[in-house]
Amino acid sequence: QVEVVEHGGGLVQVGGSLTLSCTVSGLTFEDHAMGWYRQAPGKEREEVSCVDFSGSTTSYIDSVKGRFTISKDNNRGTLNLTMNSLTPEDTAMYFCAVDRARYRTVIGSCGSPLRFQFWGQGTQVTVSS
Repeated sequence: QVEVVEHGGGLVQVGGSLTLSCTVSGLTFEDHAMGWYRQAPGKEREEVSCVDFSGSTTSYIDSVKGRFTISKDNNRGTLNLTMNSLTPEDTAMYFCAVDRARYRTVIGSCGSPLRFQFWGQGTQVTVSS
């Protein structure tokens, strides 16, 4: 059974930083592309950033480019999302997602969310002004 767990959410002031982490059990971590999604109240879930199985190719939505960094440490089995210069618009529940297939890459975006079969329960990020 695959289990995905996010850590690191919290309350931060505008302009602050926060790092989210995600751990996965029940599959071979280094074989799967992964991503971060978020959902704000009253809005649809949106992709934030994705990384290929090797950790070498990444994608970001325009609103977080230059502020967020995704990193996949296959040695430690951890996916991180470092978020800088946070704004109230970044307030959302953040979800870690794992690709259902192995050895897939990321080209420009996360692609269809249907590729992600395994999801965590989410961690709340609140940016206060």
